[in-house]
Amino acid sequence: MKRFNMIDEKFICENCNKEVEPLGYTARDHCPYCLYSKHVDINPGDRQNNCKGLLKPIGIEKHKDTYKIIYKCTKCNKEHKNIIAKDDNMEEIIKISQIN
Repeated sequence: MKRFNMIDEKFICENCNKEVEPLGYTARDHCPYCLYSKHVDINPGDRQNNCKGLLKPIGIEKHKDTYKIIYKCTKCNKEHKNIIAKDDNMEEIIKISQIN
């Protein structure tokens, strides 16, 4: 079972260079502007992954009553998924949902 370590902190997106504020209601795990993430965790919030590659959004999938962004690491090619956030750029979500 994956353990969740709550880390909701400000960061600068390494893809679009925008400043990203904490989410407030759960952990911020990707940029709400370009939707990129970073391959830093093995289990959510543990920051134990040595890869540190950028996670490129490549698709969207339905998950319960919401959606998940599907990522592919630009360094190690591993796929990863994150639940969308309330403030995510809807135009980017629509764009990547049309990739598949």
